Amino acid sequence: MADTYSKIYIHVIFAVKGRHSLISKNWDDELYSYITGIVKNKGQKLLRINGMPDHLHLLIGIKPDLSLSSLIRDIKSNSSRFINEKGWVNGKFEWQQGFGALSLGHSQLTSAITYIENQKEHHKKNTFQDEYENFLKKYDVEYKPQYLFKAP
Repeated sequence: MADTYSKIYIHVIFAVKGRHSLISKNWDDELYSYITGIVKNKGQKLLRINGMPDHLHLLIGIKPDLSLSSLIRDIKSNSSRFINEKGWVNGKFEWQQGFGALSLGHSQLTSAITYIENQKEHHKKNTFQDEYENFLKKYDVEYKPQYLFKAP
């Protein structure tokens, strides 16, 4: 083939270190805009972002020439520095190590976007830990429960 054509969609989930509820709804729009800028500057497309005070969900259209791990590393390091420079939290803000990454097909985009947009509704019924473990089970991702979350 003379060129590369792809549509790769990844649902990314990551948490605040210790799963502390530090993301305030007073500044989440500004944080989401900042993260969107990071993704765009890396030549990728952020289809949706939303979260709760202790974690974020991102739906990213990623090109095959960029490592997902390096993109998430850049998002987490730059956004934590941004939060700290803004002085939005007492002490130092950090993201927990690691992240979840689940691949989606084009036909799954609408339901993924709806899911991400309705985070507050989902978390009236389920904790973040329940939500995350349910995703891992649904996508048949092997994991060791004792290492899934570090205690707050």
